[in-house]
This record gives sequence, structure tokens and C-alpha cells, in this order.
Amino acid sequence: MAISAVTRRRLEIQGFTGLDDACLTEAAPWLRFTPAVCAVLMGIGTGLASAPLLFALVPIALLGAVFPVHPFDIAYNYGLRRLTRTRPLPPNGVPRRFACGMAAVWLAGTASAFLGGADVAGYVLGGVLTSVAVLVSTTHFCIPSMVYRLLFRQPVPAAA
Repeated sequence: MAISAVTRRRLEIQGFTGLDDACLTEAAPWLRFTPAVCAVLMGIGTGLASAPLLFALVPIALLGAVFPVHPFDIAYNYGLRRLTRTRPLPPNGVPRRFACGMAAVWLAGTASAFLGGADVAGYVLGGVLTSVAVLVSTTHFCIPSMVYRLLFRQPVPAAA
């Protein structure tokens, strides 16, 4: 089955450009892996009002911002993909890495809110962040990647 024009565009917005249909078709479901793991961990951290768990996610998100391969992508590339018999995930583009940087800051703010006793703010911040990660992991629509493109005047790839 070929990749849809909508999915291709959403992945290109995240910076996955220059990839052929075969590569994107194979990778698309697995490009949801990292955001899904993040969403689950953020959701647990938020639900438990766990500042330590949320703070523990900050360096993971920062690594995802600094390097073209997120730590959870590495787990997929060297573990799970052996079971799926797929090729390694392509490197993350700058917009997706920017999203990881935004997540790191947001996680630190959420954890700080819980640590400081501002539980309502922590739940709101964590709920919004978790929702954004769920959106990416279910639809490939990445709000922070769109923010990146707007802030840095990067054109959004045209629909096919």
C-alpha cells in the first residue's frame, strides 16, 4: 500500500524530506513509535503528578533535540525493528528536533509546577503536552513542527 499524500505532507512538515514512497510507506507507522512512547510516559508522569518522572524525560527530549536520532528511535533501530523486519528509521529533520526541544522545556515546566505545589498548572501543562504527543503518534500531525516552520519562515511542503 502506498503512502497517502496527507501522510507524506505531514511527515515532510516534520522534516522527513527527500525520501521515496517505498521508504516513507515502510517507515510511517514506525515514525509514530517515539511520539507514542513519549505520550505514554508523559501521561503517566502527569497522571501521577510525578516531578521525578517528568524531569527524567527532560534529558531524553534534549537528546532528541540535539541529535538527528532520538533515544527511543535508537531503541527501535537496534531492537524492535529486528522483529518488524524493517529498515532503520530515517534521521529526524530540524522541525521534529525543534519539537523535542519544545517538549524538553514544557516537561521541565510541568515538573516544576508539580514540584512547586501548583498541581492544577501541572495537570494542564502535562495534559496539553501529552495531547500534542498523542496527536503526532496517531495522525503524524505535529503542532511544534508547524510552529518551527512559522517561526523560522520555513515553507510548509505543498500538498501533492
